[in-house]
Amino acid sequence: MPSNVEIKARVSDPVLLAQRVAELSQSEGTIIRQRDTFFNCSQGRLKLRDFMNGSGQLIFYKRPDSDGPKLSQYSISPTSDPPSLQVVLADALGVKGQVQKVRQLFLIGQTRVHLDTVEGLGHYMELEVVMRPEQSVEEGQQIAVNLMQQLGVSEENLVTGAYMDLILKGPAPAVPL
Repeated sequence: MPSNVEIKARVSDPVLLAQRVAELSQSEGTIIRQRDTFFNCSQGRLKLRDFMNGSGQLIFYKRPDSDGPKLSQYSISPTSDPPSLQVVLADALGVKGQVQKVRQLFLIGQTRVHLDTVEGLGHYMELEVVMRPEQSVEEGQQIAVNLMQQLGVSEENLVTGAYMDLILKGPAPAVPL
């Protein structure tokens, strides 16, 4: 199963962070609109990501609910008909909830940097260090920590869980970078 090391953090100044990320990645990033529907699942998380352009992905992933860099294992299957797949999965499993976001995606080395504006939550950043088969979890965690430091992301801003979990809990105030 593919894996990555990831962190998620609240962002109080998305413009400043976008400037820092653009400088490090030497790009302006790619804008992606997404609607994730989470389904009830006995282990891990199962979501259908609809890119709202006729394409999507069914994603299953497992990761601990802790702040800081953590290992996430995932499986992804593309779909060309997210709406009908959503109906089938909703009928079979039940819907836990939905997350709508606009994501700006940057690549820095082997790390995917997501600057997300999440409906009902605000601004967040995710780092996903895409692990190579020969790399240890510790190497991935060190890459994430180093990039956090370069971007000025403090540990107080780190959050646990998925956006869906945060939505179910209710919004939390942003903490300065």
